[in-house]
Parts: sequence; C-alpha cells; structure tokens
Amino acid sequence: MPQKPSLYLAADHAGHALKEKIKAKLSAKREILDLSPDLDKDDDYPLHAKKVALALQNDQKALGILFCGSGHGMDIAANRFKGIRAIVARTTKDAALAREHNHANVLVLGGWGTKPALAQSIIETFLTTKPSPAARHKRRVNELDQLL
Repeated sequence: MPQKPSLYLAADHAGHALKEKIKAKLSAKREILDLSPDLDKDDDYPLHAKKVALALQNDQKALGILFCGSGHGMDIAANRFKGIRAIVARTTKDAALAREHNHANVLVLGGWGTKPALAQSIIETFLTTKPSPAARHKRRVNELDQLL
C-alpha cells in the first residue's frame, strides 16, 4: 500500500509560481501530494483550501501548505473546516509560534510578497517545530476545535 503523504500542497493562480519553485526541494525531503498541480488562471482559492482541509481531516498526522496571492484568502477558507488551524506566516517566528503554541497544521504563504528563499525558511521552520505539550496550549487548541 502506498505511504500517505506527510504534506499536502495546493495553490491558486496567484500562488502557483511560488509553490512550483519550492516543491522540488520539499519532495526531496518528504512525501508530498500536490492537490493543484496545474495552473488555472481562472481558479478560486476557496476550492484549493478545501482540498487540503479535507485531506487533513482524513490524515490528521499530515500537514498542509497553501499558496495564494496574499495568503489571507486561503487562510480564511481553510479555517472554516473543523480541526484545521491555518496561519499566514511572514516570518520564521510566525511559523514557529503558530506550530508550537497553536498547533497549526496548515501554513499559508502569499505568492505576491514572499520570496522563494524566505518561503523555504518559513516552511522548514513550520515543518520542524513541534507542537507544545504544555497543558495551557493543549487546552486552547481544544477550545479552538470546539468553536466549530
């Protein structure tokens, strides 16, 4: 049986180029599944966020990375799904704190303003930072999950 991916990717037209620039490096280190491999200049970001959110609901050990123009549209769309904690990260510190304190499982990057080298650093931080086992963080994550 094929191994489940540890990472699901998706991008709309505005995030497609950034996703493509970093995808090869990601796939060299881990099992990935690109849920939007083809560029569609007329697509809508909510549909791509939905693909990753549904994949993570069925594969809770995996993580997701979404790419759109600003990052905010994908972030809003992904967070409408139970169990999804998506964050837009502009810095490695954003990514580390969101993974550690909020147990974020989806990273969202903006293709219009994030350079590939910075995106790679943010992604590496997101993927290597472990969620905090502290009771206060677990309690807050449970409270988040109860909101939906």
